[in-house]
Amino acid sequence: MKFSFRARIFKVGINPCVKVPRVITSKMTPTKGYIPIKGTIVNYPFEQTLVPVKDSEYRLYVNGIMLKGSGAQVGDTVKFSIEQTAAKRKDGRMLPELKRELASAKLSSAFKLLTPSRQKEILRYLNYLKTKEARDRNIKKVLDSLRSK
Repeated sequence: MKFSFRARIFKVGINPCVKVPRVITSKMTPTKGYIPIKGTIVNYPFEQTLVPVKDSEYRLYVNGIMLKGSGAQVGDTVKFSIEQTAAKRKDGRMLPELKRELASAKLSSAFKLLTPSRQKEILRYLNYLKTKEARDRNIKKVLDSLRSK
């Protein structure tokens, strides 16, 4: 079910965010307190997670990509359209390049020996890199780190 609302973007610390009305979040089902969503900010699509805040509405953090894509700024009141999703995030998937490099360097088992949280951190970081050069450079760093252990 899709919901639309308007909200003013404000900062908590250095992070831009908005409060999501309770009338909307009360119709959603949290998983461990958080609500995975997809939606749009001024017609710019995003995937994000609503974060619970004690004694207040859920918070939607508006990252730099969302701000740039929508043309919005902190202080603006903008239109959001959101819906809950159960889809797994792409940020934890194994990049084909990493998988290939781990296999060719015979380091797949060394990667699997890392704690699950460390694996997730590495995969999330690599998936957020925008250029092929940056991914290749950081994959090399991962491989060097695994070789040194």
